[in-house]
Amino acid sequence: MAGTKMQLLIAALLLAASTLAHAQNCGCAQSLCCSKYGYCGTSASYCGGGCQSGPCYNRPPSSGVVSVASVVTQKFFDGIIGQAGASCRGKRFYTRQAFLDAVKKYSSFGRDATADDSKREIAAFFAHATHETGHFCYVEEVDKSNSYCDTRYPQYPCASGKKYYGRGPLQITWNYNYALAGKDIGFDGLKSPETVSNDVVVSFKTALWFWTNNVHRVVNQGFGATIRAINSIECNGGNTGEMNDRVNIYKNYCSQFGVSPGDHLTC
Repeated sequence: MAGTKMQLLIAALLLAASTLAHAQNCGCAQSLCCSKYGYCGTSASYCGGGCQSGPCYNRPPSSGVVSVASVVTQKFFDGIIGQAGASCRGKRFYTRQAFLDAVKKYSSFGRDATADDSKREIAAFFAHATHETGHFCYVEEVDKSNSYCDTRYPQYPCASGKKYYGRGPLQITWNYNYALAGKDIGFDGLKSPETVSNDVVVSFKTALWFWTNNVHRVVNQGFGATIRAINSIECNGGNTGEMNDRVNIYKNYCSQFGVSPGDHLTC
């Protein structure tokens, strides 16, 4: 009888070990986190401390993190700007080296997730920049009639005669964005917003500043979330054509980088 109880105990322990090992193997869908205990979900219990895979919160860099410069090659950059017309100002303004110089200030960009996640973030950034600038054709917004001065923010007073229309790779807009970006980067965004369209490194820095503060945190939610963070007007049927253009460019760049585009591509 004692031998039978011992056999049952051993069997139970083996079953528990087998179940735990299977659970810890996870195999979650890409949009789900694998918790430290090996189960799939989306809440903090799954995506927080100890999260093994998926869109984990504050996951430290993996050994597979890529060099941004190795992904954004000269060939890749030329493939974008090469599609801009010969008369485009941006063709003589934007350069790969200026982007690489700017990205040194924002070290989290494309570097705080897995190698594939990093490549997807880089693809997303350049998809939006390509769309916003017409393949790096435009340095400034075409329609300059709107001053984009929001007086609801008196702490960011608009300078006389200055306009805060879209400039740079992500077409930074509004007085408060110019003020905050300028403070972070080191130029007077309110009194000299034209710096963004005159200094190419500053231009890329403003785009990366906006990305770091408004887009980076939602990258793991899918490309659709980045569209909403940049131009929510296009979402929910607001402008499906523009939204789909961004998605198609993103998918193209993911293909060039050898990664899947992931889920939730539209908004």
